[in-house]
Amino acid sequence: MRAPDFWTGDGSGIAPTLLSPIAALYASATARRVARPGWRAPVPVICCGNATAGGAGKTTLALDIARRLAHRGIAVHFLTRGYGGKLRGPARVEPGRHDSTAVGDEALLLAAEHPTWIAADRAAGARAAVEAGAQAIVMDDGLQNPTLEKDLSFLTIDGSYGFGNGRVIPAGPLREPVHAAARRAQAALLIGDDECGALAQLPPGMPVLRARTVPGPEAAQLAGQAVFAFCGIANPRKFFTTLSEAGAIIAGRASYADHYPYDAGDLRELMAEADRLRAMPVTTRKDFVRIPPAFRARVTVVTVGLAWDEPAMVEALLDPLAGRVPVPA
Repeated sequence: MRAPDFWTGDGSGIAPTLLSPIAALYASATARRVARPGWRAPVPVICCGNATAGGAGKTTLALDIARRLAHRGIAVHFLTRGYGGKLRGPARVEPGRHDSTAVGDEALLLAAEHPTWIAADRAAGARAAVEAGAQAIVMDDGLQNPTLEKDLSFLTIDGSYGFGNGRVIPAGPLREPVHAAARRAQAALLIGDDECGALAQLPPGMPVLRARTVPGPEAAQLAGQAVFAFCGIANPRKFFTTLSEAGAIIAGRASYADHYPYDAGDLRELMAEADRLRAMPVTTRKDFVRIPPAFRARVTVVTVGLAWDEPAMVEALLDPLAGRVPVPA
């Protein structure tokens, strides 16, 4: 689904005001849920979470953190709910057997790099990962899930969106009040410039890391090329901006709701429009796994990663966890 327009702005409109009693109930229920004790895994658990519904860069962060841990020689496993998929798990993702309808698009992206588990019950998923040899677990999302204790949690913030109108679902995009989410995180990560004043809403003294998304090496081949860009992600503007900054000429664009399940009809229309514009069809890696296989050869994928302002700060947060990594027998 697409976020309603009133989820942005100052939150003073009629709809947010009328929905505020329901939002208060939602926030209260979340507070009671997250207060429950969870299972303590025998390996470090790192959570890449956020306060808002929808994307903020959690998967990109999870991939970056996992690469840093793997560089230290640590066997990393990912853990996610598998949003958009039918399986509840715990189940290990097998890209050759599972598709996005079974495990969700993010799980497939993660599984391309490290063993990945989907589990509605995160504690059960973590147990399965540990039994399979995980020395550290990186969670994509799950800050509001209490079933598994975390050793390090990041509050991920999309600088172009911030915390929306600052209200809780359904009056706004927040899963819980900002101060409540921040209280359970050891650091905030601001991705991009703080266009919405999000940092001013964080508790005083909370460590803030800064990074920006950068395109993968394949983007260099698009410089000067006419492209037809399409995506179904939480913030399509970020993808279009990434392409423009890489030098691509955006001849046309199309955006869909986050996690949109493309079908053959959609792709036939998109390819026809690209042909009409004499442009190369381009999408995100997350969208690519949701495209029917018969059309994938026609579509170019542009990946993104994080460029940190101060990467040493990230490593310093990971350093204390190294002592909890079990030594193989």
